[in-house]
Amino acid sequence: MSQNKGVRRKGRVVAFQILYGISFVPPHGGWTPERIYNLSPAVLQEESEEVIAFARELFLGVYRDMDKLDKTISDYSRHWKLERIARVELAILRLSVFELLHKPDIPLKVAINEGIELAKKFGDGNSRNFINGILDAIARDIDHGKFGDIKSF
Repeated sequence: MSQNKGVRRKGRVVAFQILYGISFVPPHGGWTPERIYNLSPAVLQEESEEVIAFARELFLGVYRDMDKLDKTISDYSRHWKLERIARVELAILRLSVFELLHKPDIPLKVAINEGIELAKKFGDGNSRNFINGILDAIARDIDHGKFGDIKSF
């Protein structure tokens, strides 16, 4: 179990790094999500196939559902337009909201805690509280069935 936890945590970091990177240089001209992923320095430097596989699943899922994830983040980030959310926080939120909504094997509390850990590692002093507030509100609504029967705490 702890190895799986470590694999997933490292996979989240790799996926986050790629998501953060594409916020500066949006894909264009033949750059498919797979190509972006496969040529990412974070992936090329990673030795664990398990980490690479989990990060791929997360990155491609977030990339595929980016518009829906952004809509959900926008709906829950009261008083903050999506364009005003810092790139670090937005990448973390996209990843964490994807896990909340699309990874039934990951408990809500775990998805929230992992988002907070990413915020502690990569964000600034306010990142943790901002991300926690949004993820907690989404998780509560998931738990109350607003998103259908996904999962619960």
